[in-house]
Amino acid sequence: MFANSGLELLKACKEQNCTIWEYTLKSEVEESGLNQEQIFEKMRKTLHVMQHSANYALENEVKSVSGLIGGDAIKLKKYAESNNTLTGGFMVKAMARAISCSEVNAAMGKIVACPTAGSCGIMPAAIISAGEKLNKSENELVKALFTASGVGMIIAKNATVSGAEGGCQAECGSASAMASAAIVEMMGGTVEQALNASAIVIKNILGLVCDPVAGLVEIPCAKRNASGTVSALTTADMVMSGVTSKIPFDETVWAMYRVGKQLPCELRETALGGLAITPTGLELKKKVLGED
Repeated sequence: MFANSGLELLKACKEQNCTIWEYTLKSEVEESGLNQEQIFEKMRKTLHVMQHSANYALENEVKSVSGLIGGDAIKLKKYAESNNTLTGGFMVKAMARAISCSEVNAAMGKIVACPTAGSCGIMPAAIISAGEKLNKSENELVKALFTASGVGMIIAKNATVSGAEGGCQAECGSASAMASAAIVEMMGGTVEQALNASAIVIKNILGLVCDPVAGLVEIPCAKRNASGTVSALTTADMVMSGVTSKIPFDETVWAMYRVGKQLPCELRETALGGLAITPTGLELKKKVLGED
C-alpha cells in the first residue's frame, strides 16, 4: 500500500534507497497487477495528452464554448518571443502553456485532470517547460509525472483536491505542489527537498477560494493555472538553493484541509461568492446562461 503521509514516504524512500517516482511506480505495480513497463507506457500516453493540450492553443486561437475565455495563450506565446518580457521568455511561455490547457479544456478538448480539470494546466505547463529548459528526455518527463502522482496521492488521502470541498487551494494548490515536487526531483533534488517544495507551495496558496464565474472553470481559473505554474517553478528554484519549509509537508496538508472546511459554501465552487457575484461576474453569468 502507498505511503499514508509525507513522513512515511520519506522513510520508505530512504529504506529502499529510491526516489519518489520509483517508489510510486513500485507501489502501482503492487496495486494494479500490471508490470512496470505497462504502467510506464500508460503514463507516457498521459504525457502525450498533456503535451498536446499545453501546446495546441499556442498555435491556434482557441475559444471556450461559453465565449468567456480564449486567445490568451497565443498572445502570451507571441509575447514570450518578443524579447520584451520582464520575467523572461521561459516563464512567459510556461504561463502560455498553462493557459493553453485551460482554453482547450473550456473548448471541450482533451485534457488530463491533474488532479482536476480546473487545475489541468499547472502540471503540464510546469513539468514540460522545466523539462525543456533542463534538456530532459521524454522518459524523464514520464518519471516526473510519477513523482507528482505520488505527492498527489498523499494530499488526496489527507486532505482533498476538490474545489467544491476545499476551495481553489485544493485544486490549483495541490497541482502546484505536485508539479514543484516533480521539478525538484528532475533537478536532482532529494525526496526531502521535493516535499519541502510542496509544503512551501501549499503555504503560499493557503486559503484560495473557488469562485468560478457562471459556475464554469474558466474565470478566474485559467489565470490561476498560470499563477500556479509560476509558483511551482519558482519554488523549485527556492528549494534547490537550500531553502526549507519551516512547517512540514504533512502539516501544511492538514492545514489546507482544515482551512477548506472552514470556508463557507459560497467560496467552494458554488459560484455564490467572491468574483462570481461581482457586478461584472453576474453580467457575464447572465450573458452565458441567460439568467437574471
